[in-house]
Amino acid sequence: MAEQKTYPMTADGKVKLEKELEDLKMNKRPEVIKRIQIARGFGDLSENSEYESAKDEQSMLESRITTIEHMLQYADVVDNNGTDKDEVNVGKKVTFKELPDEDPESYTIVGAAEADPMSGKISNDSPIAKGLLGHKVNEEVTIAIPAGDMKVKILSVESAS
Repeated sequence: MAEQKTYPMTADGKVKLEKELEDLKMNKRPEVIKRIQIARGFGDLSENSEYESAKDEQSMLESRITTIEHMLQYADVVDNNGTDKDEVNVGKKVTFKELPDEDPESYTIVGAAEADPMSGKISNDSPIAKGLLGHKVNEEVTIAIPAGDMKVKILSVESAS
């Protein structure tokens, strides 16, 4: 049997997914069901755009619920207590600079479900995170990115919480 994929995430990320799932089930699902019921009252379903729209929304909603339930079932909450405080890992904020002389950049490495690059949170599956994981402060690391290799120096690693 194939090994099940796990979803690394921080404890905060798991809580956020649990809250999103609850909101989808308790609030959004009933709203969509009500929209479908109202749209049914408009008559012929074959030419009812409100009905089609509500059914499409229901499909996307149910898909998201299934995805979140799967991710939570196979969640791997990262505990950094056993890792070196200077080692890059999921759930830690890393500051590095591209060599030879670029400005420092900081990112928190999170699971894919939590990634939000605009907020400085990058997925552990991203090329930069993959290249940094397991390395320590003051190490120079070559990271393979789509545009070619990027050489960086890790300046600091800290707990993200």
